[in-house]
Amino acid sequence: MDDGRHLVLVGMMGVGKSSVGRRAALRLGRQFIDTDKLVEEEAGCSVAEIFATEGEAAFRVLENAAVRRALESEPWAVIAFGGGAVLEPTNRGLARECALVVWLQAPARELARRVSASLRRSGGAGRPLLAQGRSPEQVLDEIARAREDAYKATAHVLVDTAGRSPSQAATAVLIATGWSPE
Repeated sequence: MDDGRHLVLVGMMGVGKSSVGRRAALRLGRQFIDTDKLVEEEAGCSVAEIFATEGEAAFRVLENAAVRRALESEPWAVIAFGGGAVLEPTNRGLARECALVVWLQAPARELARRVSASLRRSGGAGRPLLAQGRSPEQVLDEIARAREDAYKATAHVLVDTAGRSPSQAATAVLIATGWSPE
């Protein structure tokens, strides 16, 4: 157990960073911070709108600033990074230094199922990297392969969320990191 730093969740879209993070934060009595939400608050619009109007590069600048703000926050929190936040080497280094980092992982097929359900609930908004005209599973598999080394370089612990509810995955995170799952 490491009560002296943040708990950061990294991984692909659809893996459960936000839903698992909220549950873990509740169990630990910590605040929950979602860096995508910080970006949206700063920009005054959604991540999808930032991608559409300003592009991915502009989003990444905002995301990097959000990651720094989250990691500098007090008291200690559970922080969900956006899926691509680990692409920036500075973010990887800060996270490893300031937090216990958990890489949440699931196969592309399961991620696609989760993301597709999320897209249906949101009316198709909110996942700009999937707006490429190809199957979500194919796109997610390609993105996961491209980011795998960055996730490995950032994480202290790996937790598989496949076949687990957000509550079960939160329990697995707490066990894997040495916190009591109660």
